Amino acid sequence: MDLEKPPPRRQDPEGCLVVAIRVPVRIVVLVLVVPVRMVWDALVVAGRFLNDTVLRPVGRALLWLGRAVFVWPFVGLWRYLLVPLGKGLAWLGNVLVVVPLVWCHRYVLTPLGHACAWLARGIGPGLAWLYARVLTPVGHAVMWVLRGLGAVLAAIGLGVFGAVAWLVRYLLVVPALWVYEWILTPVGRAIAWCARGLVRVVSAVATGIGIALYWTARVLFVLPALGLYRWVLTPVGRFLAVIGREVWDALGHAWRVAGRISLAVGRFLATLLRWTFVEPVRWVYRTVLTPIGHVVRDAVLRPVAEAARSVSRATRQALTAARESVRQARADFRRMLFGEPEQREAVARREPPGRETRTLGSSTTALTKD
Repeated sequence: MDLEKPPPRRQDPEGCLVVAIRVPVRIVVLVLVVPVRMVWDALVVAGRFLNDTVLRPVGRALLWLGRAVFVWPFVGLWRYLLVPLGKGLAWLGNVLVVVPLVWCHRYVLTPLGHACAWLARGIGPGLAWLYARVLTPVGHAVMWVLRGLGAVLAAIGLGVFGAVAWLVRYLLVVPALWVYEWILTPVGRAIAWCARGLVRVVSAVATGIGIALYWTARVLFVLPALGLYRWVLTPVGRFLAVIGREVWDALGHAWRVAGRISLAVGRFLATLLRWTFVEPVRWVYRTVLTPIGHVVRDAVLRPVAEAARSVSRATRQALTAARESVRQARADFRRMLFGEPEQREAVARREPPGRETRTLGSSTTALTKD
């Protein structure tokens, strides 16, 4: 439960209206908040108890079940099926694909490539001689012929182009330039002067209309809205802000007080449950059930356990004796049918015997050996 106080707030000067609003608001809010806080604390306690006793064990069981159903089968499938299968496929691919390709590259493609390179090195000088001695002179002769033809065609085209340029200049360019300087330029300047005058007239008219609309809107809308905001909405907003702040402070205060009340009620109910149920059950367990259990353990359970152990011990001894009797009878029957088994001859050990421990009466030298 949240019983901590909020941090202290700067104390502002308060009027009689604030004090008159605060007390009834806090009383009403406290009456409304106490049941809500008690229900909230009860829900918190029930939720914690449900989480500790039901949800957490169920979640662990579901987690274990999910692992057993989904995780462990896939882990086993990956570890014991897919990994060995992948290793087998990798080995098979290495044997069937990689090794043949390496062999083909090493013993087929590499000698073939070396042979092709040797042939290319042999053919290369012949091609170089052909290029230098045959193709290059032929190319130079063709280029000389083409340059001569180009010069002749350029001379013919230059004369024709000069004549066409002179005709175009004196038939088109000079008349067009005269029309532009003496006709189009004065007409364009006159049109531009008229357009500038029209723009100035329209700008003056629009400015006058804009000023008239501005003052009309200011008188009809702005000044009334400013008066409404300044003389009506601002005081009402301040009053509502005071009420809202007081309601918020009253809610916080009532929530803390309701928490203390809920804590006291919870402790009272816990103490009542303890003295009406837990302590009687504990007294009955300690003073009645425990001595009865000890008596039952000492008078009934321990003798029964000793008798059971004695019966089990006697049964094991009887079974051991029966097994020995059966084994002996089977050996006698085998001996009666097949005779005594042959005794194996002792074979001399080829390993040297271990060295004896030296004592005061023995020696390891040849001079002092007995």
